[in-house]
Amino acid sequence: MMLAERLPHYARLMRLDKPIGTLLLLWPTLWALWIAADGVPPLHILLIFALGTLLMRSAGCVINDYADRDFDGHVERTRNRPLATGAVSGREALWLAAALALVSFLLILPLDAAVIWLSLPALFLAASYPFTKRFLAIPQAYLGIAFGFGIPMGFAAIQGTVPAVGWAMLLANIFWAVAYDTEYAMVDRNDDLKIGIKTSAITFGRFDVAAVMLCYAAALAILAAIGVAVARGPAYFLGLAGAAGIALYHYRLIRGRERMACFKAFRHNNWLGGAIFLGLLVDDLLRRLG
Repeated sequence: MMLAERLPHYARLMRLDKPIGTLLLLWPTLWALWIAADGVPPLHILLIFALGTLLMRSAGCVINDYADRDFDGHVERTRNRPLATGAVSGREALWLAAALALVSFLLILPLDAAVIWLSLPALFLAASYPFTKRFLAIPQAYLGIAFGFGIPMGFAAIQGTVPAVGWAMLLANIFWAVAYDTEYAMVDRNDDLKIGIKTSAITFGRFDVAAVMLCYAAALAILAAIGVAVARGPAYFLGLAGAAGIALYHYRLIRGRERMACFKAFRHNNWLGGAIFLGLLVDDLLRRLG
C-alpha cells in the first residue's frame, strides 16, 4: 500500500482527529510558560512547545495503542483503532513513534541545556505510561506526571532552572489528570474489569466520584497557592473560580456514572484548563494597563 494510502491510518493512530488530549497537555504547558516568563513568553519558545506538545502527544498515543493492541479489540470504545484492526502493523507503529519523538527532540535543541536533559525523563514517562496499567493501582497519577512534564521543561526554557513553583504546578497537574482521567476510565470500567487492566476508576470503586472531586479541589488549591506565591492578581483567581465552577458541573455529569456523561465530563476539561489560562492572560493584561 502506498504511503499516501497509509497516512489516514497514521493520523488516526496519532489521534489527530481527537485534539482533546493535545489540549490537556497544552494548557498546563502554557500556564508554566506564562508564569515562568511573568507574562508573554518569547514567541520561538511558545511555538516550539506548542508543536512539541502535539508531536509528543501523538507519539504517546501510538505507544499506548501498541501496548494495548491485544486489549483494544475487546473494548467497545477502542475496537476500531488501527492497530486493533490490523490496519497498521506493530512495526509501523514503533517507527512512527520513534520519528515523532526524534522531531520533538530536534525542536528543543536551540533551547537551554536543562530543557534537553529534562526531555530524557519526559520521553521515558511518555513511552512507559501505557504499560503501567498492568501493575499500578492508579496509573492516572503516572499519566499526570507524563502529561505535565512540559511544566518543568517550560520553566527551564525560560529561567534555565525549575523553581519550587514549577514542581508545585506539576503536582497540581497530577491531581487534575487523576480527576479527568478517572472520568475517562469510568467509561471503560466494565471492559477493563474483564480484561484485567488497572485504572483509578476500578481502584476508587464506589468512592470514584468523591475521589474525582477531591482531586479537582487539590489541583485548584495548589494553583491558588502558586498564585499567591508569585503575586498574581484578582483575574487569575477569578479564572480559578471559573475552573471550580466547571468542576462542580462535572459532578452533576458523573454522579450517575453513566458512560456518555462521564465521557462528556472528561472532554469538558478542555474548558477547565482554558479558564485557568484565560485568568492568566487577563491578569497580565490588567497588570500592563495598570
